[in-house]
Amino acid sequence: MEFKNIYEDNYPKVMRLCLGYCNGNEPQAKDLAQEVFIKVWDNLKTFRQEASLSTWIYRITVNTCLVHIRNSKKTMFSSEMPNPIESKLDDSKEHIEFKFKQLYACINKLNVDNKAIILLELEGLQQKEIAEIMGLTHEAIRVRIHRIKNELTKCVKQ
Repeated sequence: MEFKNIYEDNYPKVMRLCLGYCNGNEPQAKDLAQEVFIKVWDNLKTFRQEASLSTWIYRITVNTCLVHIRNSKKTMFSSEMPNPIESKLDDSKEHIEFKFKQLYACINKLNVDNKAIILLELEGLQQKEIAEIMGLTHEAIRVRIHRIKNELTKCVKQ
């Protein structure tokens, strides 16, 4: 498969996952996505096809983002949240954006593995594929996703 096609098919997914790790910081997410595709380019010859190409790229993305988080000394996520009392509590764009920021702030509080799992789940991957990416059993992923969703629900309600 030609690299251009691989890039075009996978860039939107990689970018969304990177944005999740960067809490919407687009320049930082673009840098991470670029780093992912450099790794894909450099290692494409060694791809063993034991998993699907997209699963392999997701694994590279998760690892790249996790390494970035570990190496980062500063907080990547903005602690500044709009005051919910001041925001309009209707279905306006601002309210929806506030809810997403609130959700990603809660996701940021998860440990790195749970964060990776929920971001892949939000990306719409099958749980079996998430298990393969994370190196866990399907049953373990199902249980973790259930627990993570409960934890996020509690966090967002606070």
